Amino acid sequence: FRNERLARHYGITTVQGAQFRRVHLEDENRYGLLGKGAVLLHTSYGNRTSPVVRGAWVLDKLRGTPPAPPPPNVVTDLSTPPGAQPKTMRAMLEQHRADPTCNMCHGVIEPHGLPLERFTVTGQWRDVDWQADAPIDSKVAMPDGTEVASPAELGRVLLSRRGQFVQALTTKLMMYALGREIEPQDMPQVRAIVRAAAK
Repeated sequence: FRNERLARHYGITTVQGAQFRRVHLEDENRYGLLGKGAVLLHTSYGNRTSPVVRGAWVLDKLRGTPPAPPPPNVVTDLSTPPGAQPKTMRAMLEQHRADPTCNMCHGVIEPHGLPLERFTVTGQWRDVDWQADAPIDSKVAMPDGTEVASPAELGRVLLSRRGQFVQALTTKLMMYALGREIEPQDMPQVRAIVRAAAK
């Protein structure tokens, strides 16, 4: 549902007026949660996107497999040093994948976040990283070898394991309903809900 102001934010020019109305999305990169500005803003920093934060969110919330927290004393400042040429976010993160110790986690997290790098902090589509003035390369290989280059392709990969997504969603809904973390003894009930919902 969009009004003119929100539609313009998402690059849709066919909606006019302040009234919200149902809009058919032509761009499949906007389908589902992965294309929504609120999710993209929540998984960014105030001044830049973060494939690591976005990837960790996808793993935790949509796959139900949260990554391990970073080790202590890890430097997470990706600011460009004064006088240095700005780099794309992907280029800055290459150092994580170059170090085998870092790649154990970043090799799983970043493939779930880099396809979302096509979106700005607030969820507008872009093809160029404006800080580095360079094209955005969002093509990655998932841990299983599947190649993904866009948010739409990432969504298809997530839905290819439908049972995993449904269990993750059921777990999050149960946490919300109970107002507490899910404990191991709750998992039989979660699985029972997933089986009943599948019918």
